[in-house]
Amino acid sequence: MTLQADPEEPSPVVGPSRPRLLRVLGPGLITGASDDDPSGIATYAQVGAQFGYGLGWTLLLTFPFMVAIQEISARIGRTTGRGVAGTLADYAPPWVGGGAVALLLVANTINLGADLGAMADAVGLLLPVPRAPVVVVLALLCVLMQLCIAYARYVSVLKWLAAVLLIYAGVLFCVPIDWRTLLTGLLWPAGPWDMGRVTAVVAVFGTTISPYMFFWQASEEVEDLHVFPRRADLLDAPAQGPRALRRIGIDTMMGMGFSNLTALAILVTAAATLHVHGVTDIRTSAEAASALRPFAGRFASAAFALGIIGTGLLAVPVLAGSAAYAVGEMRRWPTGLDRRPREARAFYGMIVAATLAGLVMNVLPVSPVRALYLSAVINGVLAVPIMALVVGLAASRKVMGSFAIRGWLLALGWGGTALMALVAGAMLLMG
Repeated sequence: MTLQADPEEPSPVVGPSRPRLLRVLGPGLITGASDDDPSGIATYAQVGAQFGYGLGWTLLLTFPFMVAIQEISARIGRTTGRGVAGTLADYAPPWVGGGAVALLLVANTINLGADLGAMADAVGLLLPVPRAPVVVVLALLCVLMQLCIAYARYVSVLKWLAAVLLIYAGVLFCVPIDWRTLLTGLLWPAGPWDMGRVTAVVAVFGTTISPYMFFWQASEEVEDLHVFPRRADLLDAPAQGPRALRRIGIDTMMGMGFSNLTALAILVTAAATLHVHGVTDIRTSAEAASALRPFAGRFASAAFALGIIGTGLLAVPVLAGSAAYAVGEMRRWPTGLDRRPREARAFYGMIVAATLAGLVMNVLPVSPVRALYLSAVINGVLAVPIMALVVGLAASRKVMGSFAIRGWLLALGWGGTALMALVAGAMLLMG
């Protein structure tokens, strides 16, 4: 039976009196904001410190591919009523879906551990507290946010946390920017293509186009099908398609634009202060915040540290949640943050387990300094096969029916996959 067209109601946490644009922002905004996690902040700061404005072009180049792969992921969820892992479980051999989820768990565990450690380091810059208990408290807080807050309110919390990223735009007003050199760096990929530069490009690509984002945004579209009673997956309600796809497009474009502009602000801040003063070895986000103090002042340094804590509180639950969605959908567990813990014990147990795995990384003899940057490089390599699977699913009429992607979206999907493969392959060959 075909359902009546759905007006794509606004999010339950944004009232009808708010501007129309805010009413359509949801999974795309949260996903984009989570992309600028402490690992991402460390990567952009390191790249800016080491290469100045010279790799600014990477953020312009990745933007259309980032938008495309995230919109493709969202369309899979909205069309099929299943997340990426659930769709793989339905249409791909078990080893393919299981392999993709295993790759995701590896990348997410490293990311989680690095992010928790960076948040604790940032707290240490602001308050004289020992690191170990702070890591435990932050991990516990991230878990409780998902266990104890009702879904609608939790989404509201994540949206407010996304606003923390505006701090980095504010920091730009505290630093002297060489606008001519910045414009050149945005438009022209100059410089020697040695191992260090290629690895930095892979790290930027892996930070902006991360596998966990595909799984999260698709699964959040499925969550919204449960929250809005008039919505149904597009295979059952094709009349809802035009409005649904328009909303997804706007939400994804705005979310990814917000993400990349924030990333550019971090890179420019590091280039304008650290690089010009010869500080080129910044390997953690907290180290970047500390190094800013002599050149940009206490306010910029403290604001940078606060941003690390705020975006970590957004990103860690998203990382743990995306892992839980992927495993739960693959094993056909009851999944969803709209369910109470007693209704989805295995799903919430996976959230706890993923966060604990990240916590354990901070007590093992693993250098948090290297883990942040390394997590971005690993994401850049692992994204390639997962992107290929996502684009292949979305292009299949067997999976997506009449909503199978075509045209520019399909071209950008495969183009982004090819670009990631090319850069990652160059790094591996040079290594």
